[in-house]
Amino acid sequence: MLSLVARLLEWLRSLFWKEEMELTLVGLQYSGKTTLLTVLASGQFTEDMIPTVGFNMRKITKGNVTIKVWDIGGQPRFRSMWERYCRGVNAVVYMVDAADLEKVEASKNELHSLIDKPQLHGIPVLVLGNKRDLPGALDEKQLIEKLCYFTLSDITLQALLKSRTMSNYCW
Repeated sequence: MLSLVARLLEWLRSLFWKEEMELTLVGLQYSGKTTLLTVLASGQFTEDMIPTVGFNMRKITKGNVTIKVWDIGGQPRFRSMWERYCRGVNAVVYMVDAADLEKVEASKNELHSLIDKPQLHGIPVLVLGNKRDLPGALDEKQLIEKLCYFTLSDITLQALLKSRTMSNYCW
């Protein structure tokens, strides 16, 4: 009887409480965006992914949460579209291939260009270092240093400078 009541309550809850989110997944080509989206949607990992041409859109539902994910191609000709797909979303996930040291500088430039867009201010950005398990990949600290990615208020910056804990980071 208790399980029947629990299922009835879960069904009633599902009628009234549903969460919908919209995310945009961006990053340079071959950083693993489509692979991540496939794993999130199906739970299946595939090494042989075809590069995204233009964009992909998938809705992923887990319980009462539905996430609409825009996977935007990372080739240079599609990067101008990133801003358009990042406007009005709940969050942006920026994927970086931590094992491709030759593209880190380009990735940094694209990331900074994207977060400097006034239309995107206030939208959270998650920077995700992918492929860190590969030989020669940057670790978390190295990736932060290479991307020069952090935002600090003046007060926090002054406190860190006094303590000299952030002296090796770029400002």
